Amino acid sequence: MARQYEVERFYADEAALLDARRYRDWLALLADDIRYWMPVRRTRTTNELDGEFTRQGDMAFFDDDRKMLEIRVKRIESGYAWAEDPPSRTRHLVTNVRIVYDVEGTMTVESNFHLHRSRLNSEEDNWLGMRRDTLRRVEGKFLIASRHVFLEQTLLLSRNLSNFF
Repeated sequence: MARQYEVERFYADEAALLDARRYRDWLALLADDIRYWMPVRRTRTTNELDGEFTRQGDMAFFDDDRKMLEIRVKRIESGYAWAEDPPSRTRHLVTNVRIVYDVEGTMTVESNFHLHRSRLNSEEDNWLGMRRDTLRRVEGKFLIASRHVFLEQTLLLSRNLSNFF
């Protein structure tokens, strides 16, 4: 129970950083070798569900390493990212946190999320989905070594995907 609470607290703190636009502090939660990946979801029939999501190496909304995530943060901070100036107002809700695998300082954690974004006077977006993270304990704290984000939507109606999940 203590480990479950610790992981849930980690995700609550991460969500608070993102919602407060403290992207540099959020980057500190990421391992140097992170892989941040969001495949494209496609509608498939029941007998084709194994192809519902694109595979690693194929088309993806995100397939970022740490360097690319740092570049995205720098761009947002620069004031020249039209999709984030004025900045989005976000609320990250993380729930149904499950530790799937836990061995020797590394764990696989699955969680559901709802990311609500409002921007300007009339733009509103909602993304729902599941994340599968690899958390690594380094010097007594968790680092996100990988994040796979699986959206429920197959058609994204938002004007951009400039936020972090």
